[in-house]
Order: sequence, then structure tokens, then C-alpha cells
Amino acid sequence: MQSDLIPDFNSGQRLFHTYGDDFFQLGGDRVETSLVFHHGVITSPWLSGNIETLQVINLAWLEEHKPDLLVIGTGRRTAFPSRAVIDYLASLHVGYECMDSLSAARTFNILVGEGRDVSAAMLLPKVR
Repeated sequence: MQSDLIPDFNSGQRLFHTYGDDFFQLGGDRVETSLVFHHGVITSPWLSGNIETLQVINLAWLEEHKPDLLVIGTGRRTAFPSRAVIDYLASLHVGYECMDSLSAARTFNILVGEGRDVSAAMLLPKVR
């Protein structure tokens, strides 16, 4: 599966352009592992399991530059992290949205287009 995600606006920031079950295309970068896109920097690989393996330590990067919103792509299906992770995000005053990774990529692009301070933490679409 592959799809095109390029929106009709020019934000000056890299966006998710295409995706497949085993990759994301973010600007000119093809990433074939989970990733974090935070303040213009791609960190990959990010998480080696599914959303149930996400721990607070995996989000420590948020403490340096807190976005207004974190879009969490949870793989093939929408899922939610543990209560500890949710509490951690609340303690940082970082809003979050969890959704399947393909929807998360589209949502990230829209939020960037609106000028929002948004970061993405993405599991590959094939992750269940």
C-alpha cells in the first residue's frame, strides 16, 4: 500500500509525502523504521515494539522543546499508551492525539499547515 500525503500549502517545513506499510517519506527522507519528527529533526529508529511497549523514557526528548501537540501514530490500528505515559504527557502540558499511523501522518501535515507547533511519534503502518 502506498499513498500520497502532500497537502496544498507551503509551510516551509518537511511534511509526510508518501507512506507504505514499511516506510514513511518525510520530505526527501525515506524512513523504514519507527520515527520521531521533532522541531525539524528525524530520530529513527524510535520504538522497536508496538504502542504497548512505549514507556516514559521513550518520550524524554519532549522535555527539551515541548510542542503544543504530539501526534502519535500507533501502527495499523488506533491504540493508546499506558496510563504512566498519559500522565507524563499531562505533567509536561503536552497535548496528544493517538491514531493509526496513516491518519497521524495526514493530521500532522494539516496541523503544520495551520502553523501549529506539532511533533510526531510514528510506528510503521504495518505494526499491529
